[in-house]
Amino acid sequence: MTSTKPPPATKIAAPDTGAAATLHTGTSDPRALILGNLRQSGIYIALVVIVALFAVLTDGVSLSPGNLTNIVLQYSYILVLAIGMVIVIIGGHIDLSVGSVVALTGAVSAVLVIREGMPWWAGVLAALAVGVAVGAWHGLWVAYAGIPAFIVTLAGMLLFRGLTLRVLDNISLSPFPEEYQRVAAGFLNGLLGGQGYDAFTLFIGAFAVVGYAVSVFRTRVARVRHEQPVESFPLFVLRIVVVGAVVMWFAWQLAHARGLPIVLIVLAVLVLVYGLLTRRTVFGRQVYAIGGNLPAAMLSGVRVKRVNFWIFVNMGFLSAVAGVIYSSRSNGAQPAAGNMFELDAIAAAFIGGAAVTGGVGTVVGAMVGGLIMAVMSNGMQLMGVDQSVQSVVKGLVLLVAVAFDIWNKRRAVGAR
Repeated sequence: MTSTKPPPATKIAAPDTGAAATLHTGTSDPRALILGNLRQSGIYIALVVIVALFAVLTDGVSLSPGNLTNIVLQYSYILVLAIGMVIVIIGGHIDLSVGSVVALTGAVSAVLVIREGMPWWAGVLAALAVGVAVGAWHGLWVAYAGIPAFIVTLAGMLLFRGLTLRVLDNISLSPFPEEYQRVAAGFLNGLLGGQGYDAFTLFIGAFAVVGYAVSVFRTRVARVRHEQPVESFPLFVLRIVVVGAVVMWFAWQLAHARGLPIVLIVLAVLVLVYGLLTRRTVFGRQVYAIGGNLPAAMLSGVRVKRVNFWIFVNMGFLSAVAGVIYSSRSNGAQPAAGNMFELDAIAAAFIGGAAVTGGVGTVVGAMVGGLIMAVMSNGMQLMGVDQSVQSVVKGLVLLVAVAFDIWNKRRAVGAR
């Protein structure tokens, strides 16, 4: 047995959420497909219900073109952090330091660009380098010193917050040059014209729909070729139509606002890359193997220490990306930047279907979980709900999501 094929006891079949339901149930009945993979189907239903609820409560303002654009701009850095966090959680770890790393990387970039007058791209590269170094620091302690990630990253949360204060001399720095601001606040529009709307945004939306359709069709063909169960063809077509309609509606709304946000392109690229990384690569399968059944992974030849090390290096890199986006969005660096970001990222991963015990979770699920948090926060802000009440609601949603995961796991065991 080689390291590229973790043992069956691990939960490495979870990554492909779209097809997982069919593999688990082997039926084309819609109700059975939903119940057979309740962890993933539940979050999509919850997102639809929450979006519809706030659309009613805000008289449609939450679905207006301008507000949808604001959601993308305001919560993109949390979604970036959620990508890294779900991989950390799948591997059976946790990272409490990402908020402080966001602050530190933004501070380093601000010092170089604002105080020292260096080019904007130099600040971005320096921030990414610092993020990778921080991830390597955490990875060494977790993977090779054997210290639990909770302790290492808790220490990192304090350590890197203190370094942020020293780098900034406990003061804020602003503003960034216009080129740096465009990372999080820039738009691509007018490239293909359009009368009252941006045709380029619609083109990108249509391209995404076609790409999704081709991808799921190839997956279906491969499963049929290997005599694996798939949903009925009408249900398959319906899934593509529904996803396509949602994507094109969203693109239409953006096209009638300010066009395609640059940060949305960055986020889409990250989702595609990390979706492939977790589902189609040896490293991704090894992460699931480690989180799902560590002893079996070790016996199958997985180099656990090396994989754990790169899990945290990756988290540091994505924290730096989020730091650049956040500092660009806020047009400066502040000592208190990134406060509580780690909790938002963790909540997004768990709400999106990641298991508390590790070994289960997807990048797409984390994105949906992050969108649920974003829509709730945005909707309550539009309604003028007090910040304290917003915190209570978010805490309850996180608690319910974890309780649902535990209940679903017990239900699956009972069914067997």
